[in-house]
Amino acid sequence: MADTAPSSLVSGRPASARRRYGNRPTMKDVAARAGVGLKTVSRVVNGEPGVTPDTERRVQEAIEALGFRRNDSARVLRKGRTASIGLVLEDLADPFYGPLSRAVEEVARAHGALLINGSSAEDPEREQELALALCARRVDGLIVIPAGDDHRYLEPEIRAGVATVFVDRPAGRIDADTVLSDSFGGARDGVAHLIAHGHRRIGFVGDQPRIHTAVERLRGYRAAMADAGLPVADAWVSLGSTAPERVRAAVAGMVGGPEPVTALLAGNNRVTVTAVRVLAETREPVALVGFDDLDLADLLGITVIAQDAAALGRTAAERLFRRLDGAAGEPRRVTLPTRLIPRGTGETPPPGLRK
Repeated sequence: MADTAPSSLVSGRPASARRRYGNRPTMKDVAARAGVGLKTVSRVVNGEPGVTPDTERRVQEAIEALGFRRNDSARVLRKGRTASIGLVLEDLADPFYGPLSRAVEEVARAHGALLINGSSAEDPEREQELALALCARRVDGLIVIPAGDDHRYLEPEIRAGVATVFVDRPAGRIDADTVLSDSFGGARDGVAHLIAHGHRRIGFVGDQPRIHTAVERLRGYRAAMADAGLPVADAWVSLGSTAPERVRAAVAGMVGGPEPVTALLAGNNRVTVTAVRVLAETREPVALVGFDDLDLADLLGITVIAQDAAALGRTAAERLFRRLDGAAGEPRRVTLPTRLIPRGTGETPPPGLRK
């Protein structure tokens, strides 16, 4: 018959030494192990004077043995700040938001703050739920990429002192600091570039019509066509989901109709990727300018209107920390320029002008 270990032992360790997940050691535990008072532990943890070297050594040994970590949240709460900020993104998987999030994180780190982020998945209700959950966790400030168009739900939080900056898209129905890219100007420049290369029938495939950037890019497209005295057929404009199936149908319809377009402006990086796939299947080359840069665009020769995502994040975060440091004044809107990068697809001439 095999020996049976006492129930109080597991793998040779007493039950009292077993790890209890979620139950972290406290200063009271450290004090008991070191044989000192709570105030002494507090002095050692916070680097305060008044503790003998021998006592400090015992406390440090107890801290190491127990794996104790100072509760910075409780400490900063007593000072009125939690040293954390929240970032509400549209989609964590979208490569556009990687540099933006990293830039926000770097600014937060420089200010000794922790960044907590999450994705709204382009759902206004999820955006509100996430933003309020972050506020409930006492973040000092919020940076929000809006999914919805009504942000009055944040008014009580802002009045309570939660600094809030909106980025990429403006807030809806409230006044707040905002950092944007020049979507209108970038789209206008992209279409003007296509017109300069001889195109007259130019299509636009964009995101949902409720999204500020989609509306602004459509407005820039129409402005460039109007500036050149060119008509815009209804069949040349398509707004909606960026799901590949929807975009594929829109692009195929524009390039394969009775009056096919000879060029396209893609409203964002997801639209561009699908458009490239569709155009690769067509016999007749169609010029393409994509809004947003994307991985491998330089190798594939895709002409783009590039936003500086890192500058968006950095500018928004710096604005947020200025507010947290006491900067007053009316909310500001900052608009950052875009940049047209010619790489080949946007310079393809229409059939009549090809040599």
